[in-house]
Amino acid sequence: MADRTFHDQLSLEEQTEKLGKKAVALGLIPSFVVHYFPDTWVFYVPNENQSEALTPEEAYFRLKKLVEQ
Repeated sequence: MADRTFHDQLSLEEQTEKLGKKAVALGLIPSFVVHYFPDTWVFYVPNENQSEALTPEEAYFRLKKLVEQ
């Protein structure tokens, strides 16, 4: 995952969405949800008991860590 191809908010959100799809495809998480708002996207990545709203930055680093393990 050395291809950090984000340089603004939208490209960060798009890369985070790609990581989420990859994590689901690899079976690392059962699902993830993205709420699209005009100014930002909000990500929900489930853990064992709940799913909390994450900023694109928080979701990116959490998903990146999962995919690289």
